[in-house]
Amino acid sequence: MYTSAVIITGVGVTYAAVPLYRMFCAATGFAGTPKVGMGKFEADRLVPVEDARRIKVHFNADTADALPWSFTPQQRFVSVLPGETSLAFYKAKNKSDKDIIGIATYNVTPDRIAPYFAKVECFCFEEQKLLAGEEVDMPLLFFIDRDVLDDPACRNLDDVVLSYTFFRARRNAQGHLEPDASDDVVQASQGFSGYDIAPRAEDRRKSEEKSSS
Repeated sequence: MYTSAVIITGVGVTYAAVPLYRMFCAATGFAGTPKVGMGKFEADRLVPVEDARRIKVHFNADTADALPWSFTPQQRFVSVLPGETSLAFYKAKNKSDKDIIGIATYNVTPDRIAPYFAKVECFCFEEQKLLAGEEVDMPLLFFIDRDVLDDPACRNLDDVVLSYTFFRARRNAQGHLEPDASDDVVQASQGFSGYDIAPRAEDRRKSEEKSSS
């Protein structure tokens, strides 16, 4: 935990949607952030463990009040084996008469499954621009790494929940897109609300002031 705190102190000022911060969360599975990439896509690892118990993955979707979009999962859940890839879809619609850029945060619960929940392709990897009145399907390709079977903390784990929250995007002083919401709201959407080492706005502002001076 001490090592994690030191690393977060170094990259926390980059904040929610900035690449370095997301890379740390994705690399460690910290606070329920699903792992992405990480060299787990070798062919011999993407093979279902047929004699394992299936895990039911439930899908949740939320939108911030400031974003006039509808955002819903197209399936309530899927049941997967460790090592089995699965494709799911969300649907988003811009209900306003203006083009809007949105950005999604995400987390998976319980936290202990996060190091094994890997996303191959996801709409959350980059910002999404929807034209006025546009409706789109957003795919998600994921798998639960077979190493979950060797983790005593994940034994008898039958259900997990993958949650996304879409926010209207804004640009910070460095020109990076980030959720247009308070830190507390964004951190809660990522599962960080209970962690004292979560990045804070004052840290980000100090970094922005330093870089612009």
